[in-house]
Amino acid sequence: MRKFEDTYQHKGLRKQLVTLLRGKGITDEDVLAAIQQIPRHYFLDSAFDKIAYEDRAFPISEGQTISQPYTVAYQTQLLQVKKQQKILEVGTGSVYQASVLAEMGARVYTIERQKKLYEAHRDFYFRSAYPNIKFFYGDGFEGLPTYAPFDRILITAAAPFIPPKLVAQLKPGGIMVVPVAEGDFQRMVRVTKNEDGSTREESFDLFTFVPMLSGKQGN
Repeated sequence: MRKFEDTYQHKGLRKQLVTLLRGKGITDEDVLAAIQQIPRHYFLDSAFDKIAYEDRAFPISEGQTISQPYTVAYQTQLLQVKKQQKILEVGTGSVYQASVLAEMGARVYTIERQKKLYEAHRDFYFRSAYPNIKFFYGDGFEGLPTYAPFDRILITAAAPFIPPKLVAQLKPGGIMVVPVAEGDFQRMVRVTKNEDGSTREESFDLFTFVPMLSGKQGN
C-alpha cells in the first residue's frame, strides 16, 4: 500500500511551480491557489515523486497523460470558474484537473472512456476530500445529457471538431474550453453560448493533447 506524504519539500516545489506559472501569464489567483494546494505527486506513480512539480506532462496508464501544470492552469483560467458552478469535464485521466476544479468550489461531473482508468478512480486518494467530484464511464462526445445543462464544459483531449452534443448541454451564458485539432497541434478554443442558443468562438494558443476518441474502451 502506497504511503502518501506531502512534505515541506513538496510544498516548496509547489510554491516554485506557482511562481513559474505566474511568470508564464497565469493571473487567476483562484487557479494558482488551487495548484498551490493540491499535491500533484499523489496523482503520479511514486517513481515521479521528485519531478512531479516540473512543468511538464507525464504518462499515466492506458496511453494517457497528466497534462503539464501550465496547460491545466491555462484551460482553467479560460473557463472562468466560479464556486458552485456545475462543470462537465471530458477526459478524467489522472483526476488532477478535476481536483483543481473541485478545489475551486465547483461541482464536477467527469467522464472517462477508458474502463481501466475509470475503475482505478474508485480508489482515488482524494475521494473523501472532494465529494463534489462525480465520476462517470462513457463516451465524451455524448456528454451527460441526464445531468445537463452545465455552466462550464472542459475537454482535456484533442477534439477533431467542437462536439455539437456538448454545445447543446451548455447553459445559455455558459462556457466550453476545448483544444481543437490543427495537424500536430491543437488550437485552444473558448466557446460561449449566447442567450439565443447561438455561440461565439475565441481562439487562443496552440497546445498538444492526446486525441479525443469516440465510444467507450474496455467494455
